[in-house]
Parts: sequence; C-alpha cells; structure tokens
Amino acid sequence: MNIDWAALASVFGVSLVVTVALVGLFTLGVTGLAKQASTAQGGGSTGLARTGAYACFGLCAAAVAYGIYLIVA
Repeated sequence: MNIDWAALASVFGVSLVVTVALVGLFTLGVTGLAKQASTAQGGGSTGLARTGAYACFGLCAAAVAYGIYLIVA
C-alpha cells in the first residue's frame, strides 16, 4: 500500500481553505441580516445590508450546489 502524501496534503489544504471561505461567507450573510435588523430600529437604510446578506447566502448555496455536482458527476 502506497500513500501519495502530496496529494493528500493538497486535498486537505484545498478543503480547509474552501471550508473557511464558506463559513466566512455565511457569517457575513448573518452579520448583514443582523445589521439590517438593527438599522431598521435606528431608522437607517436597510437595502444594502439585505442585498449583501442575500448575495453571501447565494454564493454559499452555489458552492454547496457545485460540491454536490462534483460528487454526483
């Protein structure tokens, strides 16, 4: 049995970076919705925060859909 350690390290590195990026995007989306809720109480504009949050959630959904595509195809 021969393990290709370079390939294993490469897969680990890519999966770590993608996971951190995906969690970061989701966190930005939740933060955008929280800012939208707090801005609504203060009387400010909420359109930009809501749009940014939805864009982050859309990118998360696209990344998940691409991952499922890679598994299935």
